[in-house]
Amino acid sequence: MNAMMRVSMLVLIFAVGLSACANTVRGVGRDVRETAEAVEDSVD
Repeated sequence: MNAMMRVSMLVLIFAVGLSACANTVRGVGRDVRETAEAVEDSVD
């Protein structure tokens, strides 16, 4: 049972880490898009 608890905790930590990475990547994509739109607006 102790090993099962460790595995469960590792899976939980891994899942939280992946969700944090997804938010970071999404934020970077949003920043790049907003920068591209600002450049397009300044050209127009």
